[in-house]
Amino acid sequence: MPKPFPFCPLAFGVSSSLYTPHAGESPPTMGTSPLAPDKASCCLGASDCRGGRRVIPPRPGRVLWARYQAAGKHMASLLRPHIRVPGPVGEELQVPDKDTKAMVGTEDTPGSKASPNPQKLRPSVFHSIKFFVLCHSLLQLAQLMISGYLKSSISTVEKRFGLSSQTSGLLAAFNEVGNTALIVFVSYFGSRVHRPRLIGCGAILVTLAGILMTVPHFISEPYRYDRTSPDMPQDFEVSLCLPSTKALASASSNSSCSSYTEAQHLAVVGIMFTAQTLLGVGGVPIQPFGISYIDDFSHNSNSPLYLGILFAVTMMGPGMAYGLGSLMLRLYVDIDRMPEGGINLTSKDPRWVGAWWLGFLISAGAVALAAIPYFFFPKEMPKEKQELRFRRKGLAVSDPPVSKGEDSSSEQSPADSPEKKDNLAQIAPDLTVIQFIKVFPRVLLRTLRHPIFLLVVLSQVCMSSMAAGMATFLPKFLERQFSVTASYANLLIGCLTIPLAIVGIVVGGILVKRLRLGPVHCGTLCLLSALCCLVLSTPLFFMGCSSHQIAGISHQPGAQPGLELFPGCMESCSCPSDDFNPVCDSSSRVEYITPCHAGCRSRVVQEAPDKSQVFYTNCSCVAGGGPVPAGSCDSACGHLVLPFMILVSLGAALASVTHTPSFMLILRGVKKEDKTLAVGIQFMLMRVLAWMPSPVIHGSAIDTTCVYWAHSCGRQAVCRYYDHDLLRNRFIGLQFFFKTGSLACFALILAILRQQDKEERTKATIPNPGLQQQLLASEAKKEPEESRV
Repeated sequence: MPKPFPFCPLAFGVSSSLYTPHAGESPPTMGTSPLAPDKASCCLGASDCRGGRRVIPPRPGRVLWARYQAAGKHMASLLRPHIRVPGPVGEELQVPDKDTKAMVGTEDTPGSKASPNPQKLRPSVFHSIKFFVLCHSLLQLAQLMISGYLKSSISTVEKRFGLSSQTSGLLAAFNEVGNTALIVFVSYFGSRVHRPRLIGCGAILVTLAGILMTVPHFISEPYRYDRTSPDMPQDFEVSLCLPSTKALASASSNSSCSSYTEAQHLAVVGIMFTAQTLLGVGGVPIQPFGISYIDDFSHNSNSPLYLGILFAVTMMGPGMAYGLGSLMLRLYVDIDRMPEGGINLTSKDPRWVGAWWLGFLISAGAVALAAIPYFFFPKEMPKEKQELRFRRKGLAVSDPPVSKGEDSSSEQSPADSPEKKDNLAQIAPDLTVIQFIKVFPRVLLRTLRHPIFLLVVLSQVCMSSMAAGMATFLPKFLERQFSVTASYANLLIGCLTIPLAIVGIVVGGILVKRLRLGPVHCGTLCLLSALCCLVLSTPLFFMGCSSHQIAGISHQPGAQPGLELFPGCMESCSCPSDDFNPVCDSSSRVEYITPCHAGCRSRVVQEAPDKSQVFYTNCSCVAGGGPVPAGSCDSACGHLVLPFMILVSLGAALASVTHTPSFMLILRGVKKEDKTLAVGIQFMLMRVLAWMPSPVIHGSAIDTTCVYWAHSCGRQAVCRYYDHDLLRNRFIGLQFFFKTGSLACFALILAILRQQDKEERTKATIPNPGLQQQLLASEAKKEPEESRV
């Protein structure tokens, strides 16, 4: 091998006599080597040519000669065939072969993957955790809006498709079925998957589920609020007292059954149940993966702030769902296919059906727009090196240390201490599916055996059952009890109940934070809040009035009216038994199911600029012969709707105050290694024991108060009239029952905590003064830790 040049070949470039350029490439000039940005830099060996730095080791003799030999070998390696890759500035760089990589190292090469350019890691806004927090807040807001929209239009869906309250409650609960079935797998996968993309895929599935919920509207026939044949105008003489109505009514009934068969009804209901299940499945990865992603790649001091912003924006979703329902239900259901002659209905008419499907389209569009950025976020986002290396050490505990200095400080992090090796949340990413299944029951049983945890979960199950039933059927209760429209009922809930519930959650957190409440004081706060909530619900039993008189209907649940029960003034009329077109005699406050049952023989329409009003005249059952307006009689208790809603909203706020203190009781009552799993078990039990069965229980209780069922093709359909006193007592009674159960659980929790505190104080009274001082000092150190939120 020839003696190396007495100058630095890397600093001045390779000699043109020894370097043969590739086709179309000019030889490099002096000072253009990426390893030697300065002409004065002279690298004597591979170890001295890192980053173009000039390092002259103070070693004479053989060491200097060895470095010259290394430089000569490196120059000879440059003459071998090269791999041409694009450089960072658009020019082509030459990557050495395997031997050269071993000498120089690839961590500092500009095109290497080992240490990418920091400027390249943050070229766009998708590498900012703040932008991710903004996107995720909007996505969860839209996702909760589409999930809660069905509850705002539950009574409208019942009228449109002839569903009972039990069936509609089951439909609302199916949103939790798919969510609960897959939530355990989400906790297992953790950070193994590309979380932003999986969140985006879940949002797309939620969008498709929202669109699928609107399919029953488009595949069904136009809504006929009168039982007339499709070729007749609605509100035709079929509802009047005419001798020929009997044959016409039977033909109408037969045509209705042939056009809307039981198979079509089952298909429509099946589509809605499938859509609700997909809605729950799509929402599984959104919240857990989003929270973990924010917590992983944000600074430790900023993570609570980001999560607080996320939850604050997310809590507005249910309120926006009720607000959207209030707007959409003011529009007629067939706004896309209005009849030629228009409609003679107002939103106060009990036959009115709003555009329930339009809200699902709007919500689905919002979710789709919010899902787009998630397909551009990286799997791992840049963060501080210490935090990133800490996470890698937590996931690979068995790896030996590879560096010293800064890395050694992160190795001694408390999260990697041997005391936390049993933490299922930390070791879950390293477990296989079989190992995870084996470990899960052991930790589950150990957690459930804790009395404080079990009682807190039971109290929250009672509170969640109350909230689920109220959120699902409170709009329908207001419609029936106080004769308000569905739009106005949703407006009251969205503007009063939901905001006050949010305020209650915030107030509970502030009280725990400012007052530094320990476990005993947290239990006291929960007990007082539950007691005040129970007291406020007591006047609700008396805020209402009895049902007005309905001709031919007995106010006994289950009793079906017959023609012999109707007054004799309509015996000459052949009135259909399954028709529903109510009219009200305002003078006597008597309501008739149809104008035919009131003996009315003519119909008058009064046109107005904003709406038209229908009146029926020549009514043999009405004093003076009429006229009587179309529609049900207004409730005599309509003025009580605002006081009723104020008490309900205050009760919801007081119940929400227990949210944060009860969480603190769970976090302080279980072992440190089981905290994460305990919170997951808590949410799973709340879904299984509260959010899934509660709507069905409330719907079944409401169905028992029905006094007149509509029938469609021989099957029981929607309920037309309820016993208002029975409805109020059973609906508010269920709420009272769940609140009492929560109060009893909090009382037991407080008794156990005080007993434990008394035992600790008894142990602390030791005659040895030195040991007593040590115990007092240790309690003073533990007090700030116990009071943190």
